[in-house]
Amino acid sequence: MPALAQPLAQPHPRRAAKRRRRIIAFAVLLAIIGLLLGNAVMVDGQDADATGNSTLPVDGGDIYVSQDGPRDAPALVLIHGLGSSLRSWDPVVPMLATSYRVIRIDLLGHGRSAKPAGDVYTMEQQGHRVGQALDQLGVKHAIVVGHSTGGYVATALAEQRGGLVTAIALIDTGPSLDAFVSSGAVGNLVFAPVLGQLLWRLRTDGIVRRGMSSAFAPGFTNIPQGLVDDTRGMTYHALTATSQASDDYLNQRPLPDRLTGLGKPLLVIFGEQDQRFPSSSADQYRAVAGARVELVPDAGHTPMIEDPPRTAALLLSFTSSVPSAQ
Repeated sequence: MPALAQPLAQPHPRRAAKRRRRIIAFAVLLAIIGLLLGNAVMVDGQDADATGNSTLPVDGGDIYVSQDGPRDAPALVLIHGLGSSLRSWDPVVPMLATSYRVIRIDLLGHGRSAKPAGDVYTMEQQGHRVGQALDQLGVKHAIVVGHSTGGYVATALAEQRGGLVTAIALIDTGPSLDAFVSSGAVGNLVFAPVLGQLLWRLRTDGIVRRGMSSAFAPGFTNIPQGLVDDTRGMTYHALTATSQASDDYLNQRPLPDRLTGLGKPLLVIFGEQDQRFPSSSADQYRAVAGARVELVPDAGHTPMIEDPPRTAALLLSFTSSVPSAQ
């Protein structure tokens, strides 16, 4: 005969209570996860600072990039000069980043970017790399600011990518080789054949500071240690090849001629006491239709360090007049 059906075993009261607690705990956990995910979606949709540093792969090697300010603000790109790095902009970034997504780039051969050997330092190549970096950052339009040699890179970028660059600001960027005065006694020796290489091997903070003195107004002594470190950190090849490339770029065609053909809004800032390119040479840029030329009293070749408030104010006044295109 078949066995009689057995009644289902009832769970022990303690086990049943424990199971209920587990179910409740699991449900609470799911609710918390749901709330966190929902909050993450909302936060992601809110404005957020673009502050951050990254290394981007571009033609010729990796370059170092720093960003500050709201990520949905118009892009303002800052390009440093020869022997420097993005740190040269430190004094003005806090004032600019309140209204702009400030993007700073260490050019190849400088700062924390790669320093390869070979023919990789032309202004056209450097401009192309800046464009590649901006593409990777999702930037469609930008106002580009260049200091000294960085101004040649900014112009080369605008020549290649007219749709990307909406306006250009140049800070103590020499308009032509004829306007060049001197890099100072030590600076001139560094670029001398044989002797320059020997001097570079023996370089100390003191030697570098003396070489950099012509980049500031006479008597200016507050040269940031970071700039000294940036110059000392360069290879001799990167330094001299970049210098020669900027000369070649100007020899091919003076900067005012190049800018005239671009038709971009232009701001030119010069320190009145520039020892490398006299401030009077800034008048050459007046040949560019609509160019705005401004002088910074008591500043030399590097006004964003010598007078950050005045330099930032001039930049902001100019950029506010440029139609925003994002």
